[in-house]
Formats: sequence, structure tokens, C-alpha cells
Amino acid sequence: MTSDDLKRIFGGNTLFRMNSVLGLRLIPLLYVVGLFAFLLWGVEHLFATFAQSFGAGLWGLLQIVAYGALGILLLRVLAEMLLVYFRANESTVDLINQSRTGSASLLEDVRDAIHDIADQDEDDDLLDVDDLITPATVPAPDIEITPPRGPRRTARRTPGPKL
Repeated sequence: MTSDDLKRIFGGNTLFRMNSVLGLRLIPLLYVVGLFAFLLWGVEHLFATFAQSFGAGLWGLLQIVAYGALGILLLRVLAEMLLVYFRANESTVDLINQSRTGSASLLEDVRDAIHDIADQDEDDDLLDVDDLITPATVPAPDIEITPPRGPRRTARRTPGPKL
């Protein structure tokens, strides 16, 4: 990542446009910021412990070495895990970037999505109803029609309440 990349990311509207995936390019920046944070923590901890006493300062040096090494190791593992994840899904990211090349902003993406949904609804409305409904004038060949036997009783009447 060069300084031109950083200028493009932070100087322009790249962070506010949703037409590309920046995760893979931001991981080295995350790693550098993490290393700088550990450096600041180490210096602050060194001065804070030596301000208490000389013995606490020596103990603080040991803490800086132990916790700093562990923190940097965990930061490195996290950065590599993110790199592996993004590299494994790079084909998906490329596909997303190709599909988004025509739009310029998040507002246009939302507008396009609304138009796509509206077009899909219009296509659904244009279906021919006659193709979906078959008239029932001819009985199915497997069904035998029997004439009705008389009036059928479908429900029993209950007597009214006794008064």
C-alpha cells in the first residue's frame, strides 16, 4: 500500500462509495495502526510505572516485553487470518466489483435496486392468467362420475334451548 493509495482512500470519497470492497487493501493499514498503538501503550506504560517507583518501573519493563510481544503476535495472527479470508473469497469480491462498476454512489445503488424490484413486479403482473388456469369443462379421464343419490345432509341441527 503506497501513500497514493492512502491519499485515494482517505482523501477522496472512496470510503463513502459502496462500489468496491476495500477489506483486502485496509488490512495492512490495520496492522500498522495496531503496531503504532502497541508502541504508544509501551511508552505510556513505561513512564507511568517509573513515575510510581523504580521497582515498579522495572516490573513495567517486563510487562511491556511480555504483553507487547503477545499483543503483536495476536495482531499478526489476526491480520493474516483476515488476509487468508479475503484471498479465499477474492473471486467473489472480483465478481462484486465487476457488478458494481457502473454505479457511482450508494444512493444510485439503492435507486437501481428499487427500480429492479419494480420491474420484477411489473413482469409478474404481465403473466397471462389463461395460461395458469385450465377450464374444468371436461372431467379428468380417471374419475368416474356418479349421479347424486338425493339430498345430502351436511350438518345436524341441534334443538333450541328449553324454556
